[in-house]
Amino acid sequence: MLGAGAVGCYFGGMLARAGQDVTLIGRSERVQAINKLGLEMDCKSFQELVYVKASDDLSVLRDADLVLLSVKSLDTEKTIQAITSILPSYAVILSLQNGVANVDIVAKWIPNLIYAAVVYVATGMSGHRTMKHHGRGELYVGSLQLVQERDRENLAAICALFEGADVPCSIAQHIKKDMWLKFLVNCSYNAISSIGQITYGEMVCIPEILQQIEHITEEFLAIATAEGVLISAAEAAEANALIASTMVTQRSSTAQDLARGKKTEIDFLNGYIVELGKKHSIPVPYNESIYALVKMLEHS
Repeated sequence: MLGAGAVGCYFGGMLARAGQDVTLIGRSERVQAINKLGLEMDCKSFQELVYVKASDDLSVLRDADLVLLSVKSLDTEKTIQAITSILPSYAVILSLQNGVANVDIVAKWIPNLIYAAVVYVATGMSGHRTMKHHGRGELYVGSLQLVQERDRENLAAICALFEGADVPCSIAQHIKKDMWLKFLVNCSYNAISSIGQITYGEMVCIPEILQQIEHITEEFLAIATAEGVLISAAEAAEANALIASTMVTQRSSTAQDLARGKKTEIDFLNGYIVELGKKHSIPVPYNESIYALVKMLEHS
């Protein structure tokens, strides 16, 4: 698990709990805490102390069969550059990241097979070793390239691995569209949650915020269409509503990053919509506004 944040600790912890040979790779403070005291998983359905290997040494990737990539999107390129001479050629990579650009970024640097995962899980870290689960936890996996027989076998094996760890996982028939639907809810919720430091459930109780989400979504759908991804207004509304109802107590990862004084992924979320808006000459003032506000908070 390359990236031992909240998402990495959730899925890595679930796999380790099921007896899989997992190594969490993360920052030294978290690694030391988990190696010494274990990973505390405070989940919706169980509370358990899970003992899982952790390391801050990238050389452990020399033995990797499957790399679950869960670093922040802004760290993808430098992370992949750092492992190009370490990763074995047979290792398969699964991106568990926000945004829609990470698979292409990875593919620029290494020839390994890489697949995309659409992740729906609400998590957060309390201290260095306690993972708090707020809801959901399913994965959709797929290939952005023309699917070969080896891809079908790999994706089926990945699904079996997660299903054996009580993580719902299925092969998406239209992974690009599924990625963009998840990208939509990240753009709709993450920045606003971070600006107000409020949960998704709190957001949707405010009529003015609901109106902002609608405007952000309208701009998003225009960009998606220009990029060849066809999402209907009804599909978008359903995706947005589902997040609010199933992740009521979740503050976005962007909000958690700002609260800790860390740089966010906003350049790969609403910032990417702004970038694509310029590319296609499509005005996106609502996305521009919340993007600018999060950048202001990053610098404050």
